[in-house]
Amino acid sequence: MLDKDGYRPNVGIILLNGRNEVFWGKRVKQHSWQFPQGGIKYGESPEQAMFRELWEEVGLKAEHVKIVGRTREWLRYDVPEQWIRRELRGNYRGQKQIWFLLRLTARDCDVCLRATAHPEFDAWRWHEYWVPLETVIEFKRDVYQQALLELSRFVFKSGRPHPKAPRPRASRASDDRATNGAIAAATEPPGGTA
Repeated sequence: MLDKDGYRPNVGIILLNGRNEVFWGKRVKQHSWQFPQGGIKYGESPEQAMFRELWEEVGLKAEHVKIVGRTREWLRYDVPEQWIRRELRGNYRGQKQIWFLLRLTARDCDVCLRATAHPEFDAWRWHEYWVPLETVIEFKRDVYQQALLELSRFVFKSGRPHPKAPRPRASRASDDRATNGAIAAATEPPGGTA
């Protein structure tokens, strides 16, 4: 299911523990780490897709977590041509994602990477909130940065980006506008402007 611009609707999940560390999953048989994410199926809402993906990838159910926040808008990334399956080339551009920030209310031992027959991760760990973006596949880095910045307002209540927050890259004008928008959203206090 693609939108008119060639983006597949998707959800991303940032799962926090009680120390504000994030779940960081290692992809099966690879040395790449990422947040849980997955496509939205036809007829699903972003929230329904998030709970399905949470179960499929992390083995957690709705009663194991609390929704803390979500991104206001879709965050998009383009997938490089060489990563796109041949039958999708020409139509598919990438993914558009709604990101959810969840708080684990269960125990670490409730995480089960083998909840389904086709696991996404073969290892996991807790990592400080500001994950090192250089460990994220390059074409997803900007979206990770935008999601972490926008959702940080729910984690760090100061109203300013956390000192360890990554600084925006000054590359393309469109990237700057998107990142600056995420920074503005991250600095707005919960519930709107004061």
